[in-house]
Amino acid sequence: MHKKKRREKSIALTKLGDDVFKEDKFDTMKTRVGIVATRWVIERPMIFKSSVEQAHGRMGTFSPGFGVRVSDAVQASCSAFPFFERKTVTTDKGDLVELIDGGYCANNPTLYAIADASRALGLAPEHIRVLSVGVGVYPAPRQSWFSSIRWAQKLMSVQLLQKTLEINTQSMEQLRQVLFGHVSTVRISDTFEQPEMATDLFEYNMTKLNILRQRGSESFARQEPALRQLLL
Repeated sequence: MHKKKRREKSIALTKLGDDVFKEDKFDTMKTRVGIVATRWVIERPMIFKSSVEQAHGRMGTFSPGFGVRVSDAVQASCSAFPFFERKTVTTDKGDLVELIDGGYCANNPTLYAIADASRALGLAPEHIRVLSVGVGVYPAPRQSWFSSIRWAQKLMSVQLLQKTLEINTQSMEQLRQVLFGHVSTVRISDTFEQPEMATDLFEYNMTKLNILRQRGSESFARQEPALRQLLL
């Protein structure tokens, strides 16, 4: 995230994805997985899935992850345009698909997961358990931290992107409560209001990130009794 240009950010993301996932594809997955990205041209979600059981139709032509590498799917899902470049993947059908961050269509993809469980897999609501893990809500960095108009404008753009993704998260969560409030769910995503917790999604200070990790661990610990009850 400390890279200044979006091409540099995307190159760093590619390296990280390849380091973690190597050449693995979705047919190596040992469980059902869905990774959400957003199609740039036709403005619709593209969800990379590992099992034909998750397909909503088109089962005869289903292929795990559209034949795309896991690394490429993860990169696409993380490509927060315009701060990252759009990610182009090639499917096993030879289609070139231009993708951006999945957060633009489902920053909280819980509804998609419930749809897979209830419709594709045919599970009854009482047999579904949802663990929804967010990243938390933090105060925005103050603009006075930046000494130039250019940096102030960049901060405002980052805040706009973050606000867009957070609105998406909250709207999806509200819909989940209205439509699937009867499905057992634990949501882990606390709000932190202390000024020293101010950050944004482009944070790269390792000390601050370590503090965020510690607070995340505390969030989990507070929900541990509810999680135990959820998984009974």
